[in-house]
Amino acid sequence: MRSFRSPAASLAAAVATLALVSAVDFKSGVSSSTKTSTAEQTSVEQTSSDNAVSLAPVEPVAACSDLLAVDITAIGGAGSNITAAEESDSDGTTYCSVTGNFASSAGWQVMLPVANWTQRYMQVGCGGLCGNINIQPGAADGSAQVTNGEFALASSDMAGGSDGEFGLDEDRRVAFAYLAVHQTAETAKKLIKAYYGQEAAYSYFNGCSDGGREAVMEAIRYPNDFDGIIAGAPAMLFTFQNSFHHGWLSVSNTDNEGKRIVIADRASILHDAVVKACDSLDGIEDGLLSDPRLCNFDPSTIECAADATDNSTCLTSAEVTAVTNFYNGPKDSGKYLTVGEEQYGSELAWSGVFVSDSYTGDIMSTNTALAAIKYLIFEDYPGDNYTLSDFDFTKSTIDLLRARHPLLDAVSSDLSKFHKAGGKLIIWHGWSDPHISPRTTIAYHEALQKTMGKKVLNEFERLYLLPGVYHCGNGEGPSAIDLVTPMLEWVESGTAPEAIETSTPTNTGESKFGQWVKSGSGSGGPPSGSAPQRNLEAEASSSGSAATTVTRPVYPYPAVAKYKGTGDVNDAANFEKGSALYTKPTRSWLGEDFFNPYTPTKA
Repeated sequence: MRSFRSPAASLAAAVATLALVSAVDFKSGVSSSTKTSTAEQTSVEQTSSDNAVSLAPVEPVAACSDLLAVDITAIGGAGSNITAAEESDSDGTTYCSVTGNFASSAGWQVMLPVANWTQRYMQVGCGGLCGNINIQPGAADGSAQVTNGEFALASSDMAGGSDGEFGLDEDRRVAFAYLAVHQTAETAKKLIKAYYGQEAAYSYFNGCSDGGREAVMEAIRYPNDFDGIIAGAPAMLFTFQNSFHHGWLSVSNTDNEGKRIVIADRASILHDAVVKACDSLDGIEDGLLSDPRLCNFDPSTIECAADATDNSTCLTSAEVTAVTNFYNGPKDSGKYLTVGEEQYGSELAWSGVFVSDSYTGDIMSTNTALAAIKYLIFEDYPGDNYTLSDFDFTKSTIDLLRARHPLLDAVSSDLSKFHKAGGKLIIWHGWSDPHISPRTTIAYHEALQKTMGKKVLNEFERLYLLPGVYHCGNGEGPSAIDLVTPMLEWVESGTAPEAIETSTPTNTGESKFGQWVKSGSGSGGPPSGSAPQRNLEAEASSSGSAATTVTRPVYPYPAVAKYKGTGDVNDAANFEKGSALYTKPTRSWLGEDFFNPYTPTKA
């Protein structure tokens, strides 16, 4: 995983570090430490802004255009090529931007800082069924290394596309499942060596949604690719996530005439009732549910009377049935078919996913489920006319998922090779995520504990759950978080993460990190058949805006932030580490064996 420089390169790094120290004024002084191995001695400095080691900057030894001549056929197969290598500015940083394609047709992009590269590489995952490239590191709010453009960055479109039809092509299906990420990592590392004359000292992966699946997949399949992996809201149980989960949400919110049952402005009525009933269960009334599993709200308590003429503060009988299905999930013979569905408190996040603005509006969950089921999840193509009415929510359908499970899913609970390689893994998830149930992530964490043992798992894995946060960011809860700096500290200094402060985002706009982006003209992606969209932005993600600034610590699961009893509830200083609020085991469900250790398949 970690590369070591020659003595000459190490000496140059030390000289460069000393030069950097003399140019910087640290308010609290500079403390230096040295990390030594038999092959390398790297000079480092400790900054006052955070505890991440500050590595010496390295200048390029080649022209950007020279990278056009780098041969990547041994990595991506015959026909793989580099299509462009040119300097480009992004958010105040000049990069050598290199783009290309692998034999599978997967597109990729590598961004190499022309100045101020501090020997680190970060690969960024994509979202949805991909088909586009957006190199925008998330969970990095406040990371100086990201903001200053110190990372070499890369990402791939995974040979995908939102319509899912690529899944009928085996090469593209394999590229999306896992291979394009690994090939991009190898390509980026080769370009780094060619451009800077040395390898990266540390390599990291940072992804959310499908990027979170890609993250865990790397830990399972290629444990030596990355030193540290950050996996947000991981779609790791891909076969269930994009069939039983999104399919169930779609059919539950569709009536016999094909219209929506619950629409966005009706969900707010439910949300207000849930918060009123359950907000205080965590010991503080702040509009957030620290652990939604404590809540047992019954939607029928706000059902409109049979003779009601005004339903502005109540739900109709059909709406009550629909939202109850959202929370509970599908069953077969009384047994759950999923590990968990929508969480109490997430109601405002449903809009745009499986709840539309109108009764005739489109539902993203429908399109997501059909694209994945027809072209990726089922081993046998069900035909052009297949609809969700043809999908049986039964145990027998679970068995149909087993063929592609070891290809597409990233839920093997045996990460012993990643642990042995010295890798570190941080998983995070918003409690109000409507796309991917945080209970799936919790179930995977528990499976890791069962397989590897709690003591061993604690040596290399952490799980953080963020109250009120939506899919990969945004939401009512404080969603700005920096997991990059704690990861650097853990990998490079051996300091394991504990409390991490979240806050109200300071930038306006919603985070694009890990979000579903449709392929096709006018929908955030390129026209079908064209080159993937190249987004050169490489900034720390912003997750929205709010009128009041809120800061709140989050702790490794199962601990929660506990209010001390006095002071502003919007100030993290008034919270401390609290014991788990919910101690019951994850519910039994018919697919729980999918989390057992397994050998991933190549195709």
